[in-house]
This record gives sequence, C-alpha cells and structure tokens, in this order.
Amino acid sequence: MRTILVTGGAGFIGSNFVHYMLAHHNYKLVNLDALTYAGNLENLSGLEGNPNHVFIKGDICDEGLVSKLFAEYDFDTVVNFAAESHVDRSITHPEIFLNTNVRGTQVLLEAAKRHWSEEPDNKHCRDYCEGVRYLQVSTDEVYGALGKTGMFTETTPLSPNSPYSASKTSADLFVRAYHETFGLPVNITRCSNNYGPYQFPEKLIPLMINNCNCGKALPVYGDGMQIRDWLHVADHCSAIDTVLHKGKIGEIYNIGGNNEKANIEIVKLIIKTLGKSEDLISYVQDRPGHDRRYAIDNTKITTELGWKPIYTFEQGITETIQWYLNHRDWMEHITTGGYQNYYQEMYGRAKTSL
Repeated sequence: MRTILVTGGAGFIGSNFVHYMLAHHNYKLVNLDALTYAGNLENLSGLEGNPNHVFIKGDICDEGLVSKLFAEYDFDTVVNFAAESHVDRSITHPEIFLNTNVRGTQVLLEAAKRHWSEEPDNKHCRDYCEGVRYLQVSTDEVYGALGKTGMFTETTPLSPNSPYSASKTSADLFVRAYHETFGLPVNITRCSNNYGPYQFPEKLIPLMINNCNCGKALPVYGDGMQIRDWLHVADHCSAIDTVLHKGKIGEIYNIGGNNEKANIEIVKLIIKTLGKSEDLISYVQDRPGHDRRYAIDNTKITTELGWKPIYTFEQGITETIQWYLNHRDWMEHITTGGYQNYYQEMYGRAKTSL
C-alpha cells in the first residue's frame, strides 16, 4: 500500500485532497498540519475511524518530528500543501511566510533526501528508492502579473510581487535545487485561484458569500477589475493525483481551470445569486503590489498527461455557494475570535472613490 505524507491536510485544498484520495485509492495518508488559523479539523469530518487516515498535529519546520514520521511510516510520497497563503497577511508579517513556506519546505526536502537515498551517507547521491516522489504544490503567483493578453506557461520567468509569492518562489527553487543537485525525484504544480468547500473566509468567494448572508459590506480592492483564472478545488485534486501517477520526474505542471473572471464580476454574481443589493459593495484602498491579471496555460498537463478540468465556472460557483449556505455552522465556527480582529485590521477602512 502506498503511504503518502500530506502536509497542510486540514487546510482548504489539503483537506479536499485528503477526501479525494481516500475516495479514489486504497492508500494510507498521514496528515500533518499545525492547525494554525486556516487549519480546521472540521474540514476532515467523516474521516474519524478511517484506518487509511492518520492525523498528526505538527509543524513542517519541526525537523525532529518530520524525521520521526519518515522513520515510522516509511513514506514513498510527499505532497506539500502546508503554506501560509494569504497575500494580505504576508504584507503585515512576511517573516512568518519565510519560515513556513521556505524553511518548512527545505526541512521536508532534506528528510525525504535522507530517508529515500539508498546511500544515505553520500550527500550527493542520486540513487533513490524506486517509486518515491516529492510533489510541491505551488501557485501561479510566482510568475508575477500579466498584461491584457498572454498566459503563464511552465517556462514563464518567475517574477513574484508580494512577500507571499516570493516565499512560494523561493520554495519552488529549493525543490528544483534538490532535484538538480541531489537527484531527488520531484514535481512542482502551479495552480490558478482555487474555490470550493472548506475555504477559509479571508479569500474572495467565501468572504463575499458570508458577508452577503450577514448583510455586511463587501470589501472590494481598488476597482475590482483584477482578473484571475478560477479552478474548482476538485479539479485541482484530480490534477495532482494525475501528476503523482503520470508526471515525469523533475517536471513542472501548470493547473488552470480555463475560467478568467474579474473580481467584481464574481462579487456581483454572488450578490445576484443570494438576492442581495449591490449597495453592499464597498470599494477599499488597493493593497500594495496587487497583480492585475493571472491566466494559466494548462496545455502541458492536458496534452502530456491527459488531465482536463471537469467543472465549468457556472456549475462550480453554484455548487460552492450552496455548500456554504448548507454549512453555516462551519462558517460560524471559523469566523469567530481572532479572525474578527484580523478582518477589522484588513478591511475596516474608509470607502474610497473610484
């Protein structure tokens, strides 16, 4: 039986991946998550007692713990979702992103190198146990911003514009270096904006749904015309699964949903779906370094590995809105306490004119 270390598996994408893999494969998943503000055990509801799922609370920066887990479970696969991921938080506390996203990744890489090498005393050994693989889950934000035309490909130069994207870029480069220097069998996937169940409500779609439900103002950065490609989290999970089984070692794969939308377009769609007024929209000062447009070219993964997204945005956003309506208790639990203080810090600003 394949044994996979999933880091950050109580977060948004990680928990969806855990559910997906347990539903599609007879693999053992060891789920390591520090349960910071965005990690939530409620995201793993229904997995209690599942013999193929082991949850461990812990930090990927804890070298002793990571080494102990490799020795105990003999992982043949690592999928690293663990990351600080919100751009706004990276602007106020960049050091946290440096620690988790860069140092944490290096700790995982080093543990995999030591454990998988057939000659562990040789620091430059390229002989690894057959079938092992390290997959780094990254983001299209490492590429920077696009103009009105063009799309990100796997060869687009890396040009991060925020502390968050700089930390993810750095992590990607460490993964590449461990492959080039030590021969570690790796893949990197870079996805566009995800949406779907279990997403922490600091992100656009769940934030707008929750605020609409509560009759609160809908904070929109700048003019709201920032364009993103939207990928349903279930499609993202199936793409990662595809790379794990078919991806060529050392390769990078872009994962996109073929759904470019302006932020304000999504906000107005949510308002219309929930029967609310556009008077709730509150334009706030744009954040520093806010990239104007992202778009993913997913030709490589679709042509070489045979993957393609299943969800249309219309289907996905309808299902997503309904999920949050059906899980108001989940939203209530996650939006209390410290989150409210953070919300006020980030969005409690005076309305600006366009």
